Amino acid sequence: MKIPFSASLLLSFAFTAVACHGQEKDKPSPIGYEDTPVIPGTEWRVHDIKRPAPPVVKPGKTNDDAPADAVIIFNGGSTDALVSKEGKPCPWKVENGELLIAGGDCWTKEQFASCQLHIEWMSAPNTKGNSQKKGNAGVFFMDKYESQMMDNDNNPTYADGMTGSIYGQTPPMVNAVRKAGEWQTYDIIFTAPKLKDGKVVEPAYITTFVNGVCVQNHTKIMGPTKHKNITNYDGDFPEKGAIRLQDHKNDPPVRVRNYWVRPL
Repeated sequence: MKIPFSASLLLSFAFTAVACHGQEKDKPSPIGYEDTPVIPGTEWRVHDIKRPAPPVVKPGKTNDDAPADAVIIFNGGSTDALVSKEGKPCPWKVENGELLIAGGDCWTKEQFASCQLHIEWMSAPNTKGNSQKKGNAGVFFMDKYESQMMDNDNNPTYADGMTGSIYGQTPPMVNAVRKAGEWQTYDIIFTAPKLKDGKVVEPAYITTFVNGVCVQNHTKIMGPTKHKNITNYDGDFPEKGAIRLQDHKNDPPVRVRNYWVRPL
């Protein structure tokens, strides 16, 4: 059968396209470019071949495990990374690889500014009290800005004092706590305030996940957290500070595990 010229031409184009596609598929992909436009506000071109690659960080075996570049605060053994008031040794007991928050607040020996924090905690189902007196703790970034930790399962309290809140300022978007007696997980990105001559020129921000649920999304922190009062950034501020865990005198005490921090 004789193929019309137009059909023959189309078949020729099709075979050529397939062949070229095959050649493109086999051709190595470029690892960068030198002729693309410069990204505004940077010194780098789009897909710049000269742009340095990020350093390699080995992640943990699970999302709960600390990555290779994390500062381990507590992983079931020593409390050497923590100190109590006036720099004395951490008085908290370790039981079954878990840290019992009892004996006063404790601070990290190392100071941090912007950081990624992971911590898991649990309050007992039979904890005495209600509202802020039930399963209450808190993590203070730079010893100033509290992300509340407490039992909010069937335990009514004020919205800006719930787990995931910036205490006294901004409630969490949702209540994502598990029942008392189950482990709760915090994954937090804290962005330290920017300073000029010791004065805050840009506030701190926080992004918080409770049990994998986002409850704060780059939320502005209005100033150091306070009880029953408003706040601001008046005065001088340090560039870094210790992270504090609060002992709210729970009976029985809140338990902690898998506590690590990555400076950012």
